[in-house]
Amino acid sequence: MSRYLILLPAPEAEWAELPAEAHESGQASHEQFHADLAAGGHEILVAGPLEPSADATSMRPDGSGGTLVTDGPFTESVEQIVGFYLIRSGDEADLRALCERFSSRGELIEFRKMAE
Repeated sequence: MSRYLILLPAPEAEWAELPAEAHESGQASHEQFHADLAAGGHEILVAGPLEPSADATSMRPDGSGGTLVTDGPFTESVEQIVGFYLIRSGDEADLRALCERFSSRGELIEFRKMAE
């Protein structure tokens, strides 16, 4: 069994402006994804949304053995990681197919197999 990290990047500013119906549709899409995963024998180890990237804390080496700590995201970009799934599965092909179906409902996904 391998583990897979499903990252959910999204443009936070646009996402925050979406009407309630769009958020309800997104929630329904996630519920369907959960059902599809369970039906396929894939195990969600942990999943969840993340607080906004503006609330992140970045930590970088300062070059002299210490750490530079700053408020805010590590990098500036249009899309931020807004949520994730960590899944255990013995069938990568089926998991990829489920992720493609999930994505076809409007979800942007980054599919990553964890190093063994």
